[in-house]
Amino acid sequence: MGKGPALALLLAGPALSLPSMLVIGGVLGTRKTIVFVSLVVVMATISGMFYGAFF
Repeated sequence: MGKGPALALLLAGPALSLPSMLVIGGVLGTRKTIVFVSLVVVMATISGMFYGAFF
């Protein structure tokens, strides 16, 4: 596995596990949880692509 995909997996993995999402959903609510998960996916993807391209 390349360094970029590994970084994206390590960044997004703990935040996007099912137990973590259930707890976040209970605390923040459904709409904010969807926004949070979307932001984590997008930012982890961008970070992984940037890291993979330049380092």
